[in-house]
Amino acid sequence: MSHPIPKHAVVTRSQWLAARQQLWLHEKAFTHQRDELAAARRALPWVRVEQDYRFHGPHGELGLTELFAGRSQLLVYHFMFAEGWDEGCPGCSFLADHFDGANLHLAHHDVSLVAVSRAPYAEFQAFRQRMGWCFPWFSSHGSRFNQDFGVSVATDGSAQYNYEPYTGNEAELPGLSAFYREADGSLYHTYSTYARGLDILVNAYNFLDLAPLGRNEEGTMDWVRHHDRYDGAPEKSHCCGE
Repeated sequence: MSHPIPKHAVVTRSQWLAARQQLWLHEKAFTHQRDELAAARRALPWVRVEQDYRFHGPHGELGLTELFAGRSQLLVYHFMFAEGWDEGCPGCSFLADHFDGANLHLAHHDVSLVAVSRAPYAEFQAFRQRMGWCFPWFSSHGSRFNQDFGVSVATDGSAQYNYEPYTGNEAELPGLSAFYREADGSLYHTYSTYARGLDILVNAYNFLDLAPLGRNEEGTMDWVRHHDRYDGAPEKSHCCGE
């Protein structure tokens, strides 16, 4: 989807450099503000996880501790895939396309990154294979995990999403939650973010923000498709284990 191209001033190289240096000052200030925000995020108080949440994966049932895969930090992406769906949310899939590359590095820095969906495990295996993803993806079917972490919500006006009243009509929504595991096995919920707070996970957006036309969209991710539905996409993606 293309949108009207805005008109820009055309200037000399020296005029451009002067304007660029002004923007550079703005960028440096933003970088410092971003560092301060990240520090404030890390300084949030923690909540002990008391509930024995159960999940389903390729080797059967497991608890939240097993999702850490022996590491002390866990990032859970709440992937929108409800019971009875044939494919995952295009926006969640766009984010998930970035996970495997990150996981190659995160696994060596004491962080596990996994996805969790509410649908039964068997129901999203065909879609996972179609997308060619390798990252760990578990089902929370039968537990309150999605509800307790704010991504499975009521649509009758009584629910909250992204820390405010929710008036939408989607019962499954995206998010990310972070957890920490002490050496004695104690688990803590440290952070959750939703909606535009998930932008930080989408490196394709960082590239677009550097491009001349930016994100060039009328609504968030209005142009995004499952990666096998773009013109010229390969017929089949590589899938781990194949």
